[in-house]
Amino acid sequence: MDNAVAAKTRTATNHRTAAKSGAATKTRTAAASGTALLAGQEPTAGQDPPAGHSTTAEMAAHLSALLFDDSHHHSTHPNSHNTTHNSPSTCTRDGSSGDDSSSNGNSHGSDNGGSSSGSGDSSSGRGDGGDGGGHAHALWRQLVSRKEFTYTPGLDHTQRTAQSYQRLRLVNDLVDATALARDPARLAALHEWIGFADGGLCTLASIHYNLFLGSLIDHDNPDHPRDLTDYTTLRRTGTFLCTELDHGNDAAALETTAHHNPATGGFTLHTPTPGAAKFMPNTSTTGGPKTGLVAARLITHNQDHGVFLFLTPLSDENGLLPGITVTPLPPSNGPTIDHSLTTFHHVPLPREALLEADHGRLNPDGTLTTNLGNPRKRFLTSINRVTTGKLCMSAGCLGMARAALAIAVQYAHTRHTSGPRPGQRIPLAHHHTHHSRLLDKIATAYALTFLHRTTLTQYLNHTHENRTQTERHIAITKAFITWQARDITTESRERCGAQGLFPHNGIADLTHNIEGGITAEGDNLVIWTKAAAEMILHHTPQPTHPHPHHTNPHPTNTDPHHDTNPHPHTNPDTDPNPDTDPNPDTDLNNLTFLRNLLTHTENLWHQRARTALRHGPTHNPLARWNHTAPAALNMITAHAQRTTADAFLHTLHHTTHQPTKTLLTHLCHLYLLNQITPHTGDLLAHNHLTPHHIHTLPTTTHHTHTTLAPHMQTLTHAFNHPTNTNPQP
Repeated sequence: MDNAVAAKTRTATNHRTAAKSGAATKTRTAAASGTALLAGQEPTAGQDPPAGHSTTAEMAAHLSALLFDDSHHHSTHPNSHNTTHNSPSTCTRDGSSGDDSSSNGNSHGSDNGGSSSGSGDSSSGRGDGGDGGGHAHALWRQLVSRKEFTYTPGLDHTQRTAQSYQRLRLVNDLVDATALARDPARLAALHEWIGFADGGLCTLASIHYNLFLGSLIDHDNPDHPRDLTDYTTLRRTGTFLCTELDHGNDAAALETTAHHNPATGGFTLHTPTPGAAKFMPNTSTTGGPKTGLVAARLITHNQDHGVFLFLTPLSDENGLLPGITVTPLPPSNGPTIDHSLTTFHHVPLPREALLEADHGRLNPDGTLTTNLGNPRKRFLTSINRVTTGKLCMSAGCLGMARAALAIAVQYAHTRHTSGPRPGQRIPLAHHHTHHSRLLDKIATAYALTFLHRTTLTQYLNHTHENRTQTERHIAITKAFITWQARDITTESRERCGAQGLFPHNGIADLTHNIEGGITAEGDNLVIWTKAAAEMILHHTPQPTHPHPHHTNPHPTNTDPHHDTNPHPHTNPDTDPNPDTDPNPDTDLNNLTFLRNLLTHTENLWHQRARTALRHGPTHNPLARWNHTAPAALNMITAHAQRTTADAFLHTLHHTTHQPTKTLLTHLCHLYLLNQITPHTGDLLAHNHLTPHHIHTLPTTTHHTHTTLAPHMQTLTHAFNHPTNTNPQP
């Protein structure tokens, strides 16, 4: 009989002890892409991870520390202009700052079980201060481990939506809501853990804490501060009404109006056409009274000043307020929330409803004072919270991808099937055709996690001068992570077979929820197209990194405190991958060489895009762009692959625990091999690869799979996925 075990994962019970007893490795990801990757010897792949130095639990704890120690997220840049977002306090309600270690720059997280594995087992249900890094992940993991997050079968759409609102209150009980809204790092950490537990909650939290509460905070007037108590206590849930039925990615052209009344100083909010109905926001009465931030055109003295945000009560304990119509939309395949169409019929608003800042302040006579003459720039400033939203959507989808892998890998080791001998039963994981696909996705998940950490750090440390570049990088990161996360969850679900189709196993809905992230905060293709257009003109060719001298290409010292670098055995009589390049600087096991191949690819497509733009049709901007777009999007893809590789290599370089470093080296090697494979034709044609490389690429990849296969569970145990979110029925 098949041992048909439902797809669920177990975290190692001794992760916490191992993390406390061992010196958990820490990393500091680069604050910007393109930093020097490696110094000294170049790590190369091929040597088996040393045995006997670390238990599986210890290895998982060290890996977990690398994945979830976000102490480096706090801004330290002396010229940072992002003061609103750099709140140094943790977001717990007990009043403790929790950042005693950040002031002296010490690494921390080992006492938290690799950031998330230790205190995640606490039963208190309340944050306790903790450090300024891994504590955030531990707090949210602890939350989703509670019984209230156990999957509840048999709920209809309305009941599941109501459940998500109830869980939002559990989140709010743990935090200082204002501090959370000010802290992108902890907001992102929240999304990483609640995304796989409840996609609807992930959406609600992003809207309430980031788009709604965050926008109110960013537009606060110190001389006349708003009372936010109703929203921080969730007496009223906040929502965000921007896009309209006829205006999605062209939201700057939306039609809803807010006419200024000179006599009262207030405004009249109105939906002038059916196409101006606000599309998708969660505005029903489910979840209790709500208030929205409505994007509308500010009209004074018949002059259109562009789009601003207006604080608008939508409902109270008795239902919708006068002049407001909410029409529920059909249930979607994405996160389960109360998506609706919302219209306004001459709704009066007080003067203080307008959210003002330096980009626009309304004078008593109805004139506008602004530091931005461009209405589009004023609109983008008003909705600037979508930038943090991109980081949150990336984080939520990233958490879903890791959860899917944790479930699929556990299933691969517990589901048995017929072996090659009569009567033999073997785990699915023993088949190369099964584990190689999962290993490819595990390598990608690690790489994406390190990319997200790097991107978040860059955002926290950005300055006024590099803000545009930073926001472009965030947009590229969001699209790359969410697209890759969808691929990961699709593959993981398929590897679970029929068991993966049942929602109670925690994997069936993840791909649908990620689809929501792909569209939210800017459709991926649209934001990549915008980034590509900017990079053609403002992006410079990227340099390749020099190949460090290999002083000891075949190290035998496996002391975990000895900073040697793994390198393949090259004895043709014993090595399963003997076809190595005699030149170590161009060997397919050389990580810098592989990284540089991605750089060559990025530069090649950048040059092609610029050439296409120059030679495109004249006097027809759309035709000219259409001529350029294919090369431009290939450039963005290569750029995302290269920056992700840089983040992985930077983490690898700062990993000091040698067994962990060896294992990560193989994982980084696999990621790089997979990324260059689609580009081998171009690389060969431009003499960056030789026929020898093409011939040996499949065997090199196969050898890396074989090396990593025994460590697949260790790699996913480090994700610390809670077991209660996908229980048996």
